[in-house]
Amino acid sequence: MTALPAGFRAHVANIGVKDTTDDFVVITADRPVSAAGVFTTSRFAGPSVTISREHLAAGTPGTAQAIVIVSKNANVANGPEGTADAHELVAGVAARLGCAAADVLVASTGVIGRRYPIDVIRTGVAALPALAELSTATSADAAAAGIMTTDTVAKVAEATVGDGPARVVGIAKGVGMIEPDMATMIAVVLTDADVAPADLDATFRTVVATTFNCVSVDTDTSTSDTAVVLASGAAGPVEMAAFEAALGEVCLSLAKQIARDGEGATTLIEVVVDAARDAVQAKRVAKAIVNSPLVKTAVHGADPNWGRVAMAVGKCSDDTDIDQDRVVIRFGATEVYPRRVDDAGLAALSDYMRSDDVLIHVSLGTGAAAATVWGCDLTDGYVRINADYTT
Repeated sequence: MTALPAGFRAHVANIGVKDTTDDFVVITADRPVSAAGVFTTSRFAGPSVTISREHLAAGTPGTAQAIVIVSKNANVANGPEGTADAHELVAGVAARLGCAAADVLVASTGVIGRRYPIDVIRTGVAALPALAELSTATSADAAAAGIMTTDTVAKVAEATVGDGPARVVGIAKGVGMIEPDMATMIAVVLTDADVAPADLDATFRTVVATTFNCVSVDTDTSTSDTAVVLASGAAGPVEMAAFEAALGEVCLSLAKQIARDGEGATTLIEVVVDAARDAVQAKRVAKAIVNSPLVKTAVHGADPNWGRVAMAVGKCSDDTDIDQDRVVIRFGATEVYPRRVDDAGLAALSDYMRSDDVLIHVSLGTGAAAATVWGCDLTDGYVRINADYTT
């Protein structure tokens, strides 16, 4: 069991949003604490995103006390009624916890275009214990399971800040509609380190840029992406470099867990692009590779077809400094272009591509920058899951 960091407690329940699995999670501190969030860039962002953005900016900027998460219903594209439902949820949770509504963040995930079953939500909120009655022993694992939708496993990660005692613990959900910025994902990261709001926000954004925003399953950006970090301060001040390292470790682990659990996925794909003009170019090319359906299906079929990787690099046509004569492509540690692999080498590469993890490494020859992104193979399971999603 992964315990929540000091200063946090949680409530996890099934309130009947869709089925008999847990679907209602409230994580709270005893008082308003430092908080930061990064959200979807979608123009169809749901009320959970708009309300959380507003609350992080209102009152005392960069603070919050709690977050409520409803899984299996996104409450997106429902007009004023959907927004009113989300506000009612937040106000109800705030009343039960004895805090201001502006101190409560909200996240939701599930089918778009369906309003909350508001009577069910009201009943669930009414059953939320008062703050003093909430257990401080709730595990992060239970909360992670409570926010799942089509996830096959709960996603939890933890790290110690330096030599301790401060800890960072994160939970996440997300397996499909994954293409940052950010992904159809919810991530809640908690720490008992004492970090000022401005420092927490800057550090979190730096970490998100190289973790959650480097994950892609299917190129589709969700309406509900939410990544939030709360710092209770219960373990006292920390050295910021050590804190950033621990935060990065947790977020990277969650990002890889999301990619590995992509809908129908059997293989985690890691794409490294280096010798690039700058980090932006490196990431753009890496995303072109990991997002290519032809690359994804080649990995699924254990087919070391490096021509599909070359195609993905080549379609970055605005990058006119990329010259095919300077590009090097590798599967794992084996160079496949421009040096060619014989039949025996291709057979060995096919065996390699049957691994749980496959590395595609491309050197562009345009500079010295690098980027790494993560994704997964494309299977018939992905098609089946999404073809039948609302039925």
